Amino acid sequence: MSVADRVRVREIKVLSDNWYVLRKATFDWRRNDGSWQTQAREAYDRGNGVALLPYNTAARTVILTQQFRYPAFSNGHNDLLTEVPAGLLDDADPEARIRAEVEEEIGYRLGDVRLVFDCFMSPGSVTERLSLFIAEYDASMRIGDGGGLEGEGEEIEVLEIGFDEAMAQIADGRIRDAKTIILLQHAALTVFA
Repeated sequence: MSVADRVRVREIKVLSDNWYVLRKATFDWRRNDGSWQTQAREAYDRGNGVALLPYNTAARTVILTQQFRYPAFSNGHNDLLTEVPAGLLDDADPEARIRAEVEEEIGYRLGDVRLVFDCFMSPGSVTERLSLFIAEYDASMRIGDGGGLEGEGEEIEVLEIGFDEAMAQIADGRIRDAKTIILLQHAALTVFA
């Protein structure tokens, strides 16, 4: 039996359609014993996204960004958040979208990019699925300063740091962003192993 055979949606109600869309779904779930149980869940739909870790094996460096994230601040993070370049798909092809985000955020036009994961980051409450990429960079690929788009409220700092320093920042809690941790750990196992 598929999951679709175990769900009967009763109602979907839009609770908010401001920044993104928050919906409340009331549905019946068929339990393992065959009985049906009515449940209600809220899901925040912000669209799907992309993220990429730029790395330089010769210099043993990575490029990360720092920016203000209100949700992290509201949960006690009193600093800029260190992250890999990322953005929403907005109905674009994931590879095309991440290339545009990298140019906007860090000012690099990359060569080959490689998809390494497609994952849900917070499936209990957020619908977003992320396509996670890696790509090698060098100085010749720099086409601008990056920094994001002011019209989108972005004010992004670009950081080129040593890979070992990035891993140390995971260990001591300075890097707390899940997509960034996943991609750096992947690089530790495959790129800088």
